[in-house]
Amino acid sequence: MSKHLIEFTDISKSYDGSLVLDELNLYIRENEFLTLLGPSGCGKTTTLRLLGGFETPDKGRIHFDGADITDLPANERKLNTVFQKYSLFPHMSIAENIAFGLKIRKKSKSYIEDKIKYALKLVNLDGFERRSVDSLSGGQQQRIAIARAIVKEPKVLLLDEPLGALDLKLRQNMQYELMRLKEELGITFVYVTHDQEEALMMSDTIVVMNQGYIQQIGTPEMIYNEPENAFVADFIGHSNILDGTMLEDRLVEILGVRLPCVDEGFGQNRPVDVVIRPEDVELVSPAEGCMEGTVTSLIFKGVHYELDVMANGYEWLVHTTKHIPEGTKVGILVTPFNIQIMRKPESSDEKAVEVDV
Repeated sequence: MSKHLIEFTDISKSYDGSLVLDELNLYIRENEFLTLLGPSGCGKTTTLRLLGGFETPDKGRIHFDGADITDLPANERKLNTVFQKYSLFPHMSIAENIAFGLKIRKKSKSYIEDKIKYALKLVNLDGFERRSVDSLSGGQQQRIAIARAIVKEPKVLLLDEPLGALDLKLRQNMQYELMRLKEELGITFVYVTHDQEEALMMSDTIVVMNQGYIQQIGTPEMIYNEPENAFVADFIGHSNILDGTMLEDRLVEILGVRLPCVDEGFGQNRPVDVVIRPEDVELVSPAEGCMEGTVTSLIFKGVHYELDVMANGYEWLVHTTKHIPEGTKVGILVTPFNIQIMRKPESSDEKAVEVDV
């Protein structure tokens, strides 16, 4: 028996001759909150639709709870999907919307009524049974769409950018609500988004995708602090990404300066990508830094200042709580632990990883 609830094996999918997924392998555990993250066109929604049964792969197999479901119709899979467009029936009441799938399954009236009350309580909309869809806010409609999905007790809930249509404050509130629901329901969530902060906040596991390939799989902390390549580093948060030369173990050269680091195993005098996060750049006096620069811009971001610092021909992005005016001469200092070394890919769409999560 597999330890994974869901397994994608060698999945490929094309549309009109254009390859969207290229031999994708992905494994999802039971009770996991897994997020498919990447830019538009990376293949994340196609992956979700293949799992939901709305598409069929050109190659490969999908297994669910030990059974091959590759060719199984969507309505026979033990999962439900919540889309960005909630697709609620405007001519039906809230109760009728939630009960729709249960009536198709010919459940008893008392069973349906109990399930409606349970689902509405779970999404914090008790007493909304008789309300019309048009009377609800966007956030409330989204909750009803979730209630309609969970009332059928799926083992997996698929969510395709369900918060994309909401304003910032409401979206943030719903992120907490989804995390609470996940814990209360005790089921697996597979979530699609292009929002990096959303993925970092909500997920147990993040799958970063680009051009049909998985670039990296890991916990939010691992994805942010230890990106596998320049694409992941650039897509997740802000980064300073520099061309470097790994001179030897624990010693790298960037911008003409040799810096100690903690990475090993890259060989000697090998070209590498070097990632340094803006919050890991310490600004000191010019004499104390490893290189000298000048502050060229200063923006107040609320919890920190965002600075551009020109040093050794490179414009560094720096996050600091210090107010340092434009034109100030500063030194740049980075501790070895905060220097992330990555091999350079042979091409921009190189398949970066094949990792069992």
